[in-house]
Amino acid sequence: MSKVIYLRLKYKRKVNVNDQIRLGDIAWISCSGELQNKLLNLFVYEVTEEDHTYKVVDLYNVIKKVQNLYPDYDIESVGPSQTILIMEKPRAKMYPLYVFFIWTLLFIGAAMAIMNFHFDVSMPEVQDKLHAMMTGDIDRSVLWLQIPYSIGLGLGMILFFNHFFKKKFNEEPSPLEVEMFNYEQNLYEYVTFNENELNKDND
Repeated sequence: MSKVIYLRLKYKRKVNVNDQIRLGDIAWISCSGELQNKLLNLFVYEVTEEDHTYKVVDLYNVIKKVQNLYPDYDIESVGPSQTILIMEKPRAKMYPLYVFFIWTLLFIGAAMAIMNFHFDVSMPEVQDKLHAMMTGDIDRSVLWLQIPYSIGLGLGMILFFNHFFKKKFNEEPSPLEVEMFNYEQNLYEYVTFNENELNKDND
């Protein structure tokens, strides 16, 4: 009967300072029941304040530790080759005045961006021409066209980002969520390379 330990590291895990990280916290393990329980409780790392925001646990170090304890077993690894430990920090208290200031700043910035875009593409002239084409009247106000357009612009942005406060309209990710996911992927890729002690030893 072959003695094999199947090991798959988790991509990331949120931790706190002084946490005792066990192998079961950062990996899925498949092997015989008694050995599996021992491996799940195998000490891997203790989080310290010196770790700051990120700490990378490399698969090589994990395999080395397991092989030292169980040299008769073969280790088969699948999935990521590192686990990123992300230090959780206390959430800052949100003061109403601060939230109002940020909201106002974002609102004014978004309004200026939309107005500048409309100015660049000559939107008033376009709406005047549409009004003249549809009504034949060049002197009448075009508010009947501008008001629905403004409402539609706001509704279009809500549908585009697939969010209204905390409510989502469907399960599809919004473009913002996709961009945030890509940013996190690039950030974690950068962290796994630059915060990995094995890579630092090669510098």
